[in-house]
Amino acid sequence: MKLLPENVRVLYFASDCVEPYVEIITVKDSKWRRSLCSSRDYETKEPEYQEEVEEALPVLNKHSQLLDDRHLERIAAHMPAKTQGYPWQLVYSTAVHGSSLKTLYRNMAGLDSPVLLVIKDMHKKVFGAFSSDPFKVSKYCYGTGETFLFTFNPDFQAYRWSGENSYFVSGKLESLQIGAGGGGFGLWLDADLYRGSSFSCPTFQNKSLSTQEDFSVLDLEVWTVHN
Repeated sequence: MKLLPENVRVLYFASDCVEPYVEIITVKDSKWRRSLCSSRDYETKEPEYQEEVEEALPVLNKHSQLLDDRHLERIAAHMPAKTQGYPWQLVYSTAVHGSSLKTLYRNMAGLDSPVLLVIKDMHKKVFGAFSSDPFKVSKYCYGTGETFLFTFNPDFQAYRWSGENSYFVSGKLESLQIGAGGGGFGLWLDADLYRGSSFSCPTFQNKSLSTQEDFSVLDLEVWTVHN
């Protein structure tokens, strides 16, 4: 009698509503099989053949002065599903474009995609915000509940929308504000992108993103994520 190869399985199927039949399959095809008439899903699984699939890191079109693989992995995992798999494009960098909120706004003119703001302060702490909308000057607040704050101070922490108010982003010529209420901003930057502050705010119910509520910016980058 000839033995079957190790990667071949013979499966016998029988139920009350289907005639019994035999199917010969390879292990590659046998990871998931479902019976036809049962109200439960029966799955044939071969653990010894399964391989762990690592999440691919985002692809950046430029080198980041602020983000390493650890940063990219943690931030990307918290971003909306609609951003996954798309390249990150550098829109603004203090190292390239100088320190100017006005230039930051100008570089995003006509942009219609989410943006990621990343800051490194003088204490070398990395933190920032994901905004569902590009930054712009506006009389009213804008953004959606996909907006969130984050920090690596010292471990990664994301602060999502609490639902308490909708003060997501407010863009003014003299400052950029993310999260508000209760007398403080979750993240605030001045017109020169040099001074900033981070207070607890109802929008995200966050703690201060840096070691101190008032900080000085060392470097700043803004990335956009789109197809």
